Amino acid sequence: MELKVSASHLMELENKYGAHNYHPLPVVLEKGEGVFVWDVEGKKYYDFLSAYSAVNQGHCHPKIINTLIQQAQKLTLTSRAFYNSNLGIYEEFITQYFGYEKILPMNTGAEAVETALKLCRKWGYEKKGLPENQAQIVVCEGNFHGRTTTIVSFSVDSDAYTNYGPFTPGFIKIPYNNVQALKEVLDENPNIAGFLVEPIQGEAGAYVPDEGYLKTCYDLCKARNVLFIADEVQTGIARTGKLLACDYEGIHPDILILGKALSGGAYPVSAVLSDAEIMNVIKPGQHGSTFGGNPLAAAIAVSALEVVNEEELAEKAYQLGIVFREELSGFCKTSKVAEYVRGKGLLNALVINNSSYKDLAWEICLKLKDNGLLAKPTHTNIIRFAPPLVITEVQLRECLEIIKTTIQNFE
Repeated sequence: MELKVSASHLMELENKYGAHNYHPLPVVLEKGEGVFVWDVEGKKYYDFLSAYSAVNQGHCHPKIINTLIQQAQKLTLTSRAFYNSNLGIYEEFITQYFGYEKILPMNTGAEAVETALKLCRKWGYEKKGLPENQAQIVVCEGNFHGRTTTIVSFSVDSDAYTNYGPFTPGFIKIPYNNVQALKEVLDENPNIAGFLVEPIQGEAGAYVPDEGYLKTCYDLCKARNVLFIADEVQTGIARTGKLLACDYEGIHPDILILGKALSGGAYPVSAVLSDAEIMNVIKPGQHGSTFGGNPLAAAIAVSALEVVNEEELAEKAYQLGIVFREELSGFCKTSKVAEYVRGKGLLNALVINNSSYKDLAWEICLKLKDNGLLAKPTHTNIIRFAPPLVITEVQLRECLEIIKTTIQNFE
């Protein structure tokens, strides 16, 4: 008989032997299926974080897992020293899926962002003709693009950048959702190669910009021969109710960054998509990854994207997002704790009034856990709600009742 290790012991092992770079909720998960996860004691929860939108297709989706198993038994890694039988098929599939000519495959979201930054700079020098080492990339305050040294160089979160300097130069920070700020910086600086933006700022708490913001920024970039780079690692692949969040404003980014749900949470897969005129500035030996484009990743990503189409996940996220925000908006009108809800599709956030108690959002999440729903706060007073897109309306309404009932206990 297999002996169960207690949750407290498993948490203590992480605390003792692991770096303390996260502050998890006190729950130890052991199993996942669809919209549900189970802890080591067997308690069942609704997952309303979806591994930060990596499991849009639901936990352990049968099609994706079957693909993983079949490919893992055949061939997992060759490196890019050789061709493999899956990569070209995947590259054709994903470029046609998103409407681009080229892909550069990587593994993690941060790697994909770094790749996009390098690609943008190289294009700036070799195609736009910028002076050597003078290229600038415009980014937005409140951003979250990863945790590498370069990326934290343009973060405004003190936890992300404190004591990690010296920082990488070449970035200009402007306010998010401020067209005039972008226009001014583009007018003042002739050495700008690109504008990197999240269509919705996820880590900032599903901060949705004003309607028309992205399209106006895109047009400003086009008029000045500046690359529009969309980080859709968290917002892409049906999460916001469209295949891409940029689709709401009919934008086709010059460089598109994807990750997370590109594998359905089964394996690290990320990608940078662009057209040949941009992508072809990178030649053999100038950028790469041992694992990027491996046959296992390629097979999994095709299955993960097929699931999105076959199960109409974007359409489901769009409709259920409306239900979620309408229900919580009505609740907020009479609540002293819940101020307002915002988001698109099934990427949403509830802003909590924590004026009397700083850790109120954290305490609410602890009580949500007790009541069978897992979510995490961000920026102290914001709770993100992002369930797997396979959730049904009946399940969503059950979760809404859990959320409302839980919060009412804090009124």
